[in-house]
Amino acid sequence: MRNRGFFAALFDLSFSEFVTTKLIKILYVLLLIMIAIGFLIIVFGGIVSLFTRGEFLQGLVTIVLAPIGAFLWIILARMWMELIIVVFRIAENTTELVHLKKSQ
Repeated sequence: MRNRGFFAALFDLSFSEFVTTKLIKILYVLLLIMIAIGFLIIVFGGIVSLFTRGEFLQGLVTIVLAPIGAFLWIILARMWMELIIVVFRIAENTTELVHLKKSQ
């Protein structure tokens, strides 16, 4: 496989290049940003319920559990990204093995 640029791989109609392996870092960063935004919204909601609604215990539990939930989501996001990369690397390595076998 030739290692071509992103746009060349994107418009490769023979699908001999994988775009996913080039995009995975960006997708992971986007997932981390989304998890961080969700974390901040949940913590803000916990703070609001802690002080304004009179639901002190619910707000406290929300604030305490939000980092644990965000951490678990980060772990799951990383595992999914690694799984995707492993599958694509297996495909790339298998293609290389086939080309090597044909050249013998």
